[in-house]
Amino acid sequence: MDLKIKDSFFIVTGAGSGFGRAIAEQLLKDGAEVLAIARTLDVLESFKTHHPKKLHIIDGDITKSSIQQQVIKFCEGKNLSGVVINAGGPPAGAFLETKLNDWDEAYRLILRWKVDFVQQIVPILLKQNYGRILFIESVSVKQPVENLVLSNSLRPAVVGFVKSLAGDLAKNNITLNILAPGYHNTAAMQRLFKKKSELTGMSMEEAKEAFEQQIPVGKMGEAFEMASLAAWLLSPLSRYTTGQTFSHDGGLVRGIFG
Repeated sequence: MDLKIKDSFFIVTGAGSGFGRAIAEQLLKDGAEVLAIARTLDVLESFKTHHPKKLHIIDGDITKSSIQQQVIKFCEGKNLSGVVINAGGPPAGAFLETKLNDWDEAYRLILRWKVDFVQQIVPILLKQNYGRILFIESVSVKQPVENLVLSNSLRPAVVGFVKSLAGDLAKNNITLNILAPGYHNTAAMQRLFKKKSELTGMSMEEAKEAFEQQIPVGKMGEAFEMASLAAWLLSPLSRYTTGQTFSHDGGLVRGIFG
C-alpha cells in the first residue's frame, strides 16, 4: 500500500530500540525522512549508517526540556508531517512497594514531558494546518497489567489528554491517536519477566511462558508488526481517525471495546 508519505518528515522519540526503532524503520522503508531521538548515541550512529540521507539523529533524553528544544530547533524550516511520542515507562511494582516519590517520577515519565512537548509541537502543526501525532502507550490503559501499578494508574491520564486535544484540533486537519501495545518481544517486557520471576521463583523463561499463556494468539507480538499500523496512522490516509486508542495485543484485552 502506498501510504503517501514519501519524502515526508517525521519525528520519532525513543527510537533506539523497541517500538520507536521499528516505527522509524517502517517510515524510512516507506520513503520518509526521520529525526530519531534516543539516549544511545552509538545505536543511533549505527542506525544512521544504513540510512545516511534520510535519517537524522539527536542523542538525549526526550523527557528533558533541553532535548525537546533541540528537536524544535531542528524542525525550523521543515514541513513536519507527524510525531511519534514514545519513551520508557516506570519500574514494575505493586502499590505497597511504591513510595510517594515513585509516583512523582512516574508522573514525569508518563505524562508531564508529553504535555510539555506537545505544547511546543502543536503551534508548528497549526501553522501548517496539518499533522499527525501518535502516542505509544500500553495495554494498561484498557486493562491493568500485574505489577505495573504506576503505569496502570497514570497512562490513562494520557488517554484523557489526547482525547480532549484531538477534539480541539480535528478541524485543523491534525489528528492524535494512541497505540496500546500488549505483550511484545521488546526489552521493556524483561522487567515484567524479572518481577514475576522474583515473586514466584519461576525462571525468566517460565515467566515469559506464563505471560504468553494469557495471550489468545499464543505468543508475543513483534514490534515491526505494530509499526505498520503506526505508519498508517501517521499517514494522510488516516484523516478520518482521531482521538482513538488502538490495542495491539493478540486479543489480551477482554473488554468488548478492547
